Amino acid sequence: MATAQLIIKLKPITIWGGLAVMGLTGLLAGCGGAGLQTDGADNVYYGETARIRSLDPARAGDVASAMAVGKIYETLLEYHYLDRPYRVVPALAAAMPDVSEDGLVYTFRIRPGIYFQDDPCFTATDGRGRAVTAEDFIYAIKRVADVNTASTGYWAFNNRIVGLDAFREASTTGDPVDYDQEVAGLQALDPHTLQITLKRPYPQLLWILTMHYAAAVPREAVDYYGPDFRRNPVGTGPYVLEEWQPNYRVVFTRNPQWAVTGRVERYPETGEPDDEAAGLLDDAGQPVPFIDRIVQYVVGDPSTQWLMFLRGQFEASGISRDNWDAVFTDDRALTPELEELGIEMTASPTMTVFYYAFNMLDPVVGQVDEPEQNARNRALRQALTSAFNTEEWVRFHHHRVRRPTSPIPQGVTGYVEREARFPFDLEQARALLAEAGYPDGRDPATGRRLQIELDLGSADSPDLRHATELFIDFMDRIGVVIVPQYNNWPTFLEKIRRGQAQMFSIGWVADYPDAENFLQLFYGPNVSPGPNHAKYRNEEFDQLYEQVREMPDSDERTALYQQMADIVMEDAPWILQSQRMAYHLRHHWLRNYKPHDFPYGMTKYLRIDTEARRAWQAQHGR
Repeated sequence: MATAQLIIKLKPITIWGGLAVMGLTGLLAGCGGAGLQTDGADNVYYGETARIRSLDPARAGDVASAMAVGKIYETLLEYHYLDRPYRVVPALAAAMPDVSEDGLVYTFRIRPGIYFQDDPCFTATDGRGRAVTAEDFIYAIKRVADVNTASTGYWAFNNRIVGLDAFREASTTGDPVDYDQEVAGLQALDPHTLQITLKRPYPQLLWILTMHYAAAVPREAVDYYGPDFRRNPVGTGPYVLEEWQPNYRVVFTRNPQWAVTGRVERYPETGEPDDEAAGLLDDAGQPVPFIDRIVQYVVGDPSTQWLMFLRGQFEASGISRDNWDAVFTDDRALTPELEELGIEMTASPTMTVFYYAFNMLDPVVGQVDEPEQNARNRALRQALTSAFNTEEWVRFHHHRVRRPTSPIPQGVTGYVEREARFPFDLEQARALLAEAGYPDGRDPATGRRLQIELDLGSADSPDLRHATELFIDFMDRIGVVIVPQYNNWPTFLEKIRRGQAQMFSIGWVADYPDAENFLQLFYGPNVSPGPNHAKYRNEEFDQLYEQVREMPDSDERTALYQQMADIVMEDAPWILQSQRMAYHLRHHWLRNYKPHDFPYGMTKYLRIDTEARRAWQAQHGR
């Protein structure tokens, strides 16, 4: 899933939005630290979020939107909250599916007694929510396939389910597609039995069905709200949307339907060996959610966000680069001042890759039809990759990152430690630049230095600006001029989708823990609006991808993954930046917190120790 080039936040890796920071800072000062907790309620989670683009599951292609959607909507399957390695467990499914011997047919029984939240769209029930059926999952997947929905998630189903590609093709005529059109591979055998038939084996399907793209969506809501459905979510999850001001805050409250229908979900009763000692099983078997209300603010300034966390106005925080020395001692322990405040820290690697991508449709840096020019453009991309100073980059980030040597990050299935194809080497970079036709970075035809525009997704982030300045300096050392273009996040994503960015900085957070999820970013048919934002194409790579995505985990598959990574690194459509270590800070009253690479819908397991928070506020004059 695409994410901005920024500091580990909440997925959560997010990007800061456009709140009027001075006004918020003034509010903090005027409140004397009482801050934003003005409703008098104790059992409320206060936090931050990036600017949310959409609450439509089919269009939530960024982390902030997916996190919000995960509070409201639910899927057939979900990740176990505590277990590592990650494993999938039933959510709205009554059990794990029955799978045919050939691996093509998956049959799910849907739990009875699951209801959508009350909403005016349900006119047949006078606004009372109705029961979920198998058709709601079929409808949701069809919406993702419908080109008119402009979903960011069709890559998850493309060329995999029998009949779904034909449905998608039927939606390209310009006329509204008929959602009653049968898709042979999506069948409701009865109201509570869903059968999915694949064209060929696809072992990642169970991971896919944990994603919000496969969440149950009521057709009545989409018909009732039309284009405003993105602002009027109707789901089955533990929370409902109470308020959403895109540049200010979003508020969720308990879904009252759960109480009305007597629905009970419970905290996990098992976990890893160390979870019990860490207190993560203290609530084992207890009904969730524990928190009544969630209030998240869009804060555009890391200093303001940090101040709010220290004042107890946010439950948790990431760490900006500028705050690193204020958080850690030389041996990377929390400072005594933070320990005295009762702040706790968890560190964990993330299944992420951040990178600078080239627009492969661009005539200067991309893939072109003329073979000699195409080779020169490839040499240019390789030159810029070789000019990226790994040691300086890691030091700039206080050693909180490692420089990936392939698009497959450490920790996912299929990762193999390897040497970088184009490591930092200025002599090699200059030689490749000359091979590309730009000796010393200059175009002989004009005598001018080569200029490349770099689009970025947040104008408000000091960390991003400082990192960009460092990258500009790297390229200046070989004579290439990088011209930064700062955008707000929605505009940035739209420019990438339309192929209007010559080069851009972005990241990918694993949708599931398998190398295939990262390699699909280079699959030709996945070009934007799919996740292949670089619009890279390589026939050999595509053939290998179609082969490996049908294979179960094996040494043979891992070897093919590495072959595919080699192809990509040679073509150099990306300059790899970072795989990050996430440092999570939280106040001691936030219970049951465990880092999770797939945290969508996991807020239901968090608990606020309200007595501990009140005592802390009294002690510190909050």
